[in-house]
Amino acid sequence: MPDRLNVGAIGLGRMGRVYAANLAQRVPHARLVAVADQKAGLAESFAREFGVARFYESHHDLLGDPDVHAVAVITSTSTHKEMIVDAARAGKAVFCEKPIALALDDAIEILRVVEETGAFLQMGFQRRFDAAYAGARRKVEEGVIGTPVVFTSISRDPCRPPLEFCDPKISGGLIADMGIHDFDVARMYMGEVKTVHAIGGALAYPEMKEVGDIDNAIIDMVFESGSLGVVQLSRNSVFGYDIRGEIWGTKGSIQIGYFRQTPILMMTREGITHDAVPYFFERFESAYLTQIQDFVDRVLNGQKPAITGADAVAAMRISLAATASFREQRPVDIH
Repeated sequence: MPDRLNVGAIGLGRMGRVYAANLAQRVPHARLVAVADQKAGLAESFAREFGVARFYESHHDLLGDPDVHAVAVITSTSTHKEMIVDAARAGKAVFCEKPIALALDDAIEILRVVEETGAFLQMGFQRRFDAAYAGARRKVEEGVIGTPVVFTSISRDPCRPPLEFCDPKISGGLIADMGIHDFDVARMYMGEVKTVHAIGGALAYPEMKEVGDIDNAIIDMVFESGSLGVVQLSRNSVFGYDIRGEIWGTKGSIQIGYFRQTPILMMTREGITHDAVPYFFERFESAYLTQIQDFVDRVLNGQKPAITGADAVAAMRISLAATASFREQRPVDIH
């Protein structure tokens, strides 16, 4: 077994840069040997800053590099099918950020090619690697709270993304892009979802109607076990990044998450105050690093992916059903 995995990073935008920098500097068993981004000069600039040997504008050129044994795909969701399929057919192990695709047909085609080629595909759902979410999973599996009967998940961003990203044709929209994390951990704790019913609207940012997206949504879920769930999504948590959850069981409950970023309370005549988690990177920095470490170690050790393409498709089915429920104003069964 080699002591290091030669990895190429495709996509050097906001999150792509985070992953690539981790691979270059913070993952002991990884060697970042190449980067690619279609934006002119971006890959070259990153390569020079981090001492990466080769840089490309085309992902095809990176996939043709014989020194690249695995790739991290951190591009827009609309490109995931092309990236994963091309990488699988090039014989590379693949890590890809969620969601797996925008359309279910594309996701199913990805699974077909992965099975056909025998490629290693691990999907990126970083909450599973967060200490709080992972710790809660262990407690559930140990039976500490008995049988889980109600799951609640809250995901609130401090502001909306750029309108061009909010366009459902690019990102999939609020429910599909943002809520898919909540649906993934819902499956992790509670099992498969049977039915969803979603309501929502462009309530804080009316301009989001221009691109066909919403900024707040509530999704009720009924699991195949009969247990219940609710997901709350928002783009206007103005005080900071609010990510929390609760698993309610027959013998107790587990609460996940926190408001305060720094363990400091300020107590003055004006009152007692503290700071808040700024945004997703501060909340999940360790989880993103642990996740890509896990990918590298599993490829090197010949282990199966921690989160498979099938897991990603299952979460996608929930998000698509919830989106359809919102648009059609009715409960929708998961198929």
